[in-house]
Amino acid sequence: MTAPEPRVAVIVRTKDRPKFLERALRSITSQTLTEWECIIVNDGGDPAAVDAMVARVPEANREQVRVLHRETSHGRWASANAGVRLTSAPLIVLHDDDDSWHPGFLAAAADYLERPSNADRGGVVSKIEIVWEEASGNDYVELGREIFQQHLTAPTLGDTMLFNRFVPIGFVYRRSLHDELGLYEERLPVVGDWNFTLKVLARGPLEYLDEKKPYAYWHQRPGADGSAGNSVIADDSEHRATDALLRDEALRAYVQQHGPGLPLYLTKFLDQRLAEMEDRLRAEIERYSLPERAMRVLRSRFKK
Repeated sequence: MTAPEPRVAVIVRTKDRPKFLERALRSITSQTLTEWECIIVNDGGDPAAVDAMVARVPEANREQVRVLHRETSHGRWASANAGVRLTSAPLIVLHDDDDSWHPGFLAAAADYLERPSNADRGGVVSKIEIVWEEASGNDYVELGREIFQQHLTAPTLGDTMLFNRFVPIGFVYRRSLHDELGLYEERLPVVGDWNFTLKVLARGPLEYLDEKKPYAYWHQRPGADGSAGNSVIADDSEHRATDALLRDEALRAYVQQHGPGLPLYLTKFLDQRLAEMEDRLRAEIERYSLPERAMRVLRSRFKK
């Protein structure tokens, strides 16, 4: 019997994190949508450890999971692009090896994107739930949960220009976006997802799959480093440096096309407004501080 064509391609990048990979594979194989394909890109890690985790995949799903072993690390976004090239499903999602999903996520996302009314949508975003955890022996225990960016009603371009408002685990998108916008930029050590997201949102708006219910779980381990660390925490300085690089490139491109007039004006205007706000805040603090209030009372009495 011929296997059905996959509706979603799941790309997992990993390196020497077999415990996390095992959890990620459980997350994928537990999906109620069964028409998926999964490519694991082992970016320079121990092949035997990855193969051991794949061997634990239920037999019914074993043929849906493939592995690309690389002897040396090529980086996050080269690994993501390798996964894109090695899959064929019309929908794509990056499943980081340390994150997880609600079992109904792929089904809900695929159903949304396959509706004729959503044909112009490039993808769909799940609300993200942060799962705080820490190491306990050979496993990880959950410390608590919270919704990431709970106040947002939609993942807008304006908000995302400040920083990424969702992470790859919560974004299912059309393969055709890579034909329109290109692949992930492999030169970037980090924030390649944010860079791609900005292009997607500039193309057209995205919606949340559900305004309240999170289908994607972003696992965070504060204080963890090495192979157990999260890049957004462990590589904070690299994130800030790459963020600054991308903003400078965008500004340079704007100035080359439109001239420096508007950026020059806004730089001074915003600096003046911030200085004025600081002066007003300082004055208000002084006005209502206890010592200042006491001095005003004393001065008023002496005047009498």
